[in-house]
Amino acid sequence: MTILRRVGAEWGQVLEAPEVWRSALPVDPDLGGYPDAVRPKRFGRFVRLVGRTPAVEARSAAEAPPSPLGRAGHHVRRLLLGPPLSATAIATERRRKLVALPVLSADALSSVAYGPEAMLAVVVLGGVAGLRHSLPIAAVIAFMMLAVGVSYRQTIRAYPHGGGSYIVADDNLGRVPGVVVAAGLMIDYIMTVAVSIASGVQAITSALPALAPSTVLIGVAVTVVLLVGNLRGVRQAGTVFALPTYAFIIAVLALVATGLADAAGHGFRPTPTPQLPVTEGVTLLLVLRAFASGSTAMTGIEAISNAVPAFRPTEWRNARTTLTWMVVLLIVLFAGTIALVHLDGVVPRGDETVLSQLARRAFGDGLMYGYVQAATAAILLLAANTAFNDFPRVLFLLARSGHAPRMFLRIGDRLVFSNGIILLALAAIAIFAGFAGNTQSLIPLYAVGVFLAFTLSQAGMVVHWLRRRDQAHWRKSLVFNATGGLLSAIVFLAAGITKFTEGAWVAVLVIGLLTLLALRIRRHYDLCAKALALHPRAIELPRQSAPGSARRLRPTIQPAAPADTEAEEDESEEYPEEVGHLLVVPLARLDLAGMRALAYAASFAQPVLALHLSPTETEAERFRGYWATWGDHLPLEVVVSPHRAIVAPLVHYIESLHHQRPDLTVTVVLPEVVVRHWWQRILHNRAAPRLRRALRPLPKIVITSIPFHLPR
Repeated sequence: MTILRRVGAEWGQVLEAPEVWRSALPVDPDLGGYPDAVRPKRFGRFVRLVGRTPAVEARSAAEAPPSPLGRAGHHVRRLLLGPPLSATAIATERRRKLVALPVLSADALSSVAYGPEAMLAVVVLGGVAGLRHSLPIAAVIAFMMLAVGVSYRQTIRAYPHGGGSYIVADDNLGRVPGVVVAAGLMIDYIMTVAVSIASGVQAITSALPALAPSTVLIGVAVTVVLLVGNLRGVRQAGTVFALPTYAFIIAVLALVATGLADAAGHGFRPTPTPQLPVTEGVTLLLVLRAFASGSTAMTGIEAISNAVPAFRPTEWRNARTTLTWMVVLLIVLFAGTIALVHLDGVVPRGDETVLSQLARRAFGDGLMYGYVQAATAAILLLAANTAFNDFPRVLFLLARSGHAPRMFLRIGDRLVFSNGIILLALAAIAIFAGFAGNTQSLIPLYAVGVFLAFTLSQAGMVVHWLRRRDQAHWRKSLVFNATGGLLSAIVFLAAGITKFTEGAWVAVLVIGLLTLLALRIRRHYDLCAKALALHPRAIELPRQSAPGSARRLRPTIQPAAPADTEAEEDESEEYPEEVGHLLVVPLARLDLAGMRALAYAASFAQPVLALHLSPTETEAERFRGYWATWGDHLPLEVVVSPHRAIVAPLVHYIESLHHQRPDLTVTVVLPEVVVRHWWQRILHNRAAPRLRRALRPLPKIVITSIPFHLPR
């Protein structure tokens, strides 16, 4: 603020009084907020939604490009995604525990469908001798579920406003560990989509084997449906999303109960397993591989700690209770499934899942079998949808701290992080298709990112408790978090070493590359912030006006007589003294680039209007405060765009000014940051080129770019 005042003081020495500039405006800049009455011919119109809806108003074709192909694409997009929603449609939904449990635990509970099978697929390589190790390995995994669940209870207590792994690691371990955790989480969420859909499709093809050749096509189609649904703003809330999880819980509990009751009739004597070929010896390496594969059943345990604010008061207490329920259910379902596998002598098969085999033995091919398979497929697809909510959130947090492109900060028309959702879908489709939808091939890539995030998050919690030794029960909490971190580190190392050649190296490599990329992006943004920061000695000022020049700031041309539409669009020849001017300077922020554009515009001693777009009234007031601190030297108009659009509202506003005074030549002065390398363009807002393309077809509109070249 001090620098802004000093800069404003220097401007005040070379400019006429603010009242002179305001009185010189040849137009009325106040158009009444976000327009719903202006209907420009070139860019569509505004319509009000009918009926009760969370949106205040929708834009039917506000951003439709002028070209026929562009308009066609715009209409298709609106057909698929629906009309844009106002920012007022954002509602904070407080969930009660019975709804939060299925919504937030879908990812964790659904892993019961593939975690046990992933473990068995490894131990079966050792034949019958290998299968004997399945029970002790499963017991260790169940203990890990308990330990990690208890450790995340401490995380909820320490971060009652939501403490995901990235926040915890960044807060307690520093920038680099935080970025590593975020990279691991992104790999985790991509693999969640790929593995969940692969397992869901496998559940379908187990019941309907004729669909097996279309596995990749079905998986890609499901991902596209999830993509479109999430771009429309699908929310994980309410009974619609709770039903699949509860249906799966009931299905597996019924399966376990029926299987145990049947086994009780035989004195719990295990059914002999079929003869199995021995392809590997039962070594420590085989056991560790099976342990790492089976530990994927723990994925999603941290979801509740991320969403503490979504609970009803008292939030942290309800979140801890829900986490306890989830861990108990996870252990019961996991242990029950392993027990049935042992009692029924089931072994993994390529054409049918283990869960499908257990359901056939318990219920036959009747209605209950179909119910189990349908519930399994439904929760797996729901688990994939969970990643569509969490992955964009991690990217948003990274972008907010400067470690990811700023495009991931933008909330789309439907109040979701559209760019993050699209990136997740494309990455998941590529991996799913690359591995032909094979769940067992995807598992090795899964465990590394998950348990790397678990490990660093729990290590961060250990540091947190060491820093806050004055809090009650800090020693007990430290022990719980240290235990969870140690066990997670063991799984991470086991997965990284034993499955390195099976594909884990890909996950390790990608996490490393993402970390380096994030740090490089942060370095670029730091250099940009330093280059664009206001400094009194680096400010460009408009040239000193001559005495009496205030007269030149007043419009020299009287408003033209009303003309018909066709005449208004014509740009007839004018003499130089007949040309009336208005310079409009769109500003995103008050930095060196913006000040350079303002200085350029003011140096012509013609009427100048600064224009700022804000997504909310709060942001608008904040910018007005900055402008007042600077000195309010030039007229400012702030337009609130509730749909978060930039180009369309600017075009509408400028065209509306042209409708007020068709005789004026409106010069739009665009500050534009020019980067040194082509790859840096995606790190910056490309609004200036888009605005140039949109304004070019308008009559008597001149577009001028004021470049600000970033240093090398």
